[in-house]
Amino acid sequence: MSDRSTTHSTFVIERTYEVSPDRVFEAWSDPAAKARWFGPPQKPEGAYSLDFQIGGREHLSIEQTTGPTYTFDAVYQDIVPGQRIVYTYDMHRDEARISVSVATVEIEKLGAGTRLTLTEQGVFLDGLDTPAEREHGTNALMDTLGTHLQGSGASA
Repeated sequence: MSDRSTTHSTFVIERTYEVSPDRVFEAWSDPAAKARWFGPPQKPEGAYSLDFQIGGREHLSIEQTTGPTYTFDAVYQDIVPGQRIVYTYDMHRDEARISVSVATVEIEKLGAGTRLTLTEQGVFLDGLDTPAEREHGTNALMDTLGTHLQGSGASA
């Protein structure tokens, strides 16, 4: 009997930010800006990189002092400046692949601010990650993005 399994899931997260769509897009596309809100605040040298262009890659490695290393590797599939970002990514815990996903970030003007809609379609592998854990973590990231946008001195 095999302990291999797949769980498919889609979730959608919406946020409204009181800054312009261009500012939200910059927070995703500028390597220095994204490094400030994506992943843990303290990253060792070489743990994070971003080449934001179609076909470009993003990498984040999180080594825990008393636990596994988590790795995020993404490839940008489609970018429409100020409007849309589509990327595919996989996650590893140590050497084991735990998920493969397609994520779409839609950015649109809403009054004086911006509505961000993030849709993720994922396959979670062998019970090593769950859709609920990923959605929880992605919600936390969108909250961190909001804090970054508020504190960056950006205006709508």
